[in-house]
Amino acid sequence: MDIITGNIGWIEVICGPMFSGKSEELIRRLRRAMIARKRVEVFKPKIDNRYSEDEIVSHGDLRMTSQVVASASEIVERIDWRSEVVGIDEANFMGPQLVDVAQRLADSGKQVIVAGLDTDYLGRPFAPIPDLLALAESIAKTLAVCVRCGNPAKHTQRLRGSDELIVVGSNDMYEARCRRCFEPGIPKQTELDFVKAKRVERG
Repeated sequence: MDIITGNIGWIEVICGPMFSGKSEELIRRLRRAMIARKRVEVFKPKIDNRYSEDEIVSHGDLRMTSQVVASASEIVERIDWRSEVVGIDEANFMGPQLVDVAQRLADSGKQVIVAGLDTDYLGRPFAPIPDLLALAESIAKTLAVCVRCGNPAKHTQRLRGSDELIVVGSNDMYEARCRRCFEPGIPKQTELDFVKAKRVERG
């Protein structure tokens, strides 16, 4: 739901698993603000360079130029305070500082639109999104399609790699799964199959 109001700020959160259209929805809202001739600024975390160094990019290849920041606090340092709308993609990589930053921006009269994962690869709430959900005026929960059974998917399944909380990857490392098909952590069989496939490729 888009909020229409004047002279006050607010926070909108777009959350869900990977491959559910979060970045696409963020870009849609930001482009709509641009059509309305509002001053728009967009930020993304430096760690997310999967598709572009200086753009937010949806899995469907919609793109929008953005500023790259190493931390949430850097947004406050670099923002043009004349901006009316602030978009922040991949908020789950920004850390808990983003909560205070989003609050400050909204309190200053800006429309703040944040997109990010709400759960991690173990199925747990993924900070800072849960805190932002509690503070937001508008919330949109996007769902993907489970690659195993086709049902609505709310989880991001990590298929291989590290057990670190933050591991940047795309469809080579993650897939969307529903409540029933989701396996917290890295499925052992999938990991073994991936290793075998790599050995075959190497000859």
